Amino acid sequence: MLDIQHYGSFIVAILIFQAVPGAGTIAILDATARNGKRAGMAAVMGTLVGDLLFMVAAVAGLAAILQAHPLIFRALQWSGVAYLLWLGVQLLRKQAAMDGGAPARRVSARAAFRRAFLVSLTNPKVMLFFVAFFPLFLKPQASPATLLAMMLHVTVLSLLYQTALVSIGHRVARRCSALPGARTVARRLAGLALIGLSIKLAADVR
Repeated sequence: MLDIQHYGSFIVAILIFQAVPGAGTIAILDATARNGKRAGMAAVMGTLVGDLLFMVAAVAGLAAILQAHPLIFRALQWSGVAYLLWLGVQLLRKQAAMDGGAPARRVSARAAFRRAFLVSLTNPKVMLFFVAFFPLFLKPQASPATLLAMMLHVTVLSLLYQTALVSIGHRVARRCSALPGARTVARRLAGLALIGLSIKLAADVR
């Protein structure tokens, strides 16, 4: 298709990339579990927009600039670490407030979009992934249209996968809502997972 080589492997690689749990997945599932499908889909849109910006930046060569100026890249890494840590702590703090009798505050679709977008945008490794990923499937004579086609493939497949994630997450959340303490456990796990991701990213910062 166009100048994409190993097309089948290209599709499989995108699906595997989506299936690996990360901060974006947690943001989508958390928004869905707490505020329903509308917030979940808003989080999906935030993740997709963030990924799209990274793909455009990768294609435009900004990743090469970051590699040539490691301090800029490191600053982005630390900002991502700090934001994920802050999100995780906020989830645990909200849980403590709920345990103390304070009512849970619903999050708007706009807020869910913004949170997922920032989670995606503060993960520069996504852009470096695309920089390393795209050339693997480009033919030497590939035209600029091929890169656009590859970006479209990533966006469409990500949308389909993450939409399914919202649907499944919503069903699980509805079933868990009937179980005492299930929402509490889920929120605590999400908060701890985000904190764990931030610690792992911090350990990888060079």
